[in-house]
Amino acid sequence: MIRVGVLGATGYAGIETVRLLCGHPEVEITRVVSKSFVGKKISEVYPSLTNVLDLVCCDLDPEDIAAACDVVFTALPHGASKTVIPDLYERGLTVIDLSGDFRYNSVEVYEKWYGEPHSAPELLKQSVYGLCELHRDQIKGTRLIGNPGCYTTCSILPLYPLLKKGIVDTKNIIIDAKSGVSGAGRSTNLDISFCECTENMKAYKIATHRHTSEIEQELSEAAGTDVMVSFTPHLIPLKRGILSTCYANLLGEHTYEEILALYREFYKGEHFIRIMDGILPETNHVAGSNFVDIGFRIDERLNRIVVVSAIDNLIKGAAGQAVQNLNIRFGLPETTGLSNAGYYL
Repeated sequence: MIRVGVLGATGYAGIETVRLLCGHPEVEITRVVSKSFVGKKISEVYPSLTNVLDLVCCDLDPEDIAAACDVVFTALPHGASKTVIPDLYERGLTVIDLSGDFRYNSVEVYEKWYGEPHSAPELLKQSVYGLCELHRDQIKGTRLIGNPGCYTTCSILPLYPLLKKGIVDTKNIIIDAKSGVSGAGRSTNLDISFCECTENMKAYKIATHRHTSEIEQELSEAAGTDVMVSFTPHLIPLKRGILSTCYANLLGEHTYEEILALYREFYKGEHFIRIMDGILPETNHVAGSNFVDIGFRIDERLNRIVVVSAIDNLIKGAAGQAVQNLNIRFGLPETTGLSNAGYYL
């Protein structure tokens, strides 16, 4: 059995990681770390775990974590992970980080978008961007995985094949993305309170959202040249789910059938990526699952492709992808602990 600890276990991403790991046949959860609930059973904080996992939440003790765990999932706030992970990494642990601290190829890009120095730049060089379908081979050989963000997963995967094959213009790519409120984390901020969110939609962080830099990093790799995108996130009155609508100008004329074949070939054998034909993705098709649904239409008047993608922001956008990374790293079938269909209702 793989001994696992979850740091930041009582946040939304953390508790979703715990929930998924409880159903993983190759894993034993040995530590749940929560600064706010030290001494309480995890099932007292989340009664849904009663008779499933009754471990007591503990404070962060790197020596104890290293003795009790083989792997740690760090579901800590951005900025906190980079101060905690070096000690855990040096003790030989595999670390799957759900924050943004180890997702970047460039220290300069991280510091520009996060507005603070990176305290472990040498370790950043060792990390692998954990978008499973694109970096599987590198994930297998690393002990530090920067688990991608939710908006990024839902934006990179639909656009990557088009840029890799060079059939869309690298300029003027627009991503219009909408997320459920759980993407903001377990917080009491007024902006995400019930009365502020229900029956309401709003755009936020236009041209400044941090996930823009992750998207550009990966799409630039696909295109072989620098790519900049216009990314606008929106908050919508759902608990979970992201829907991204991506616009790109086609180079030359391409038929629907040609591009459908391109997507199916590029993601051939990828269990968690479903290429839709005839219907477009919806959030209730993926909620509660690790699936990514991708569908598209061609606007022939403008010679533009419009690609729609949907994920569950807490699963493929966070905890599920983290578990998928665990499976890859330890040579397990990627569907282990993740094979369930979505909730739908």
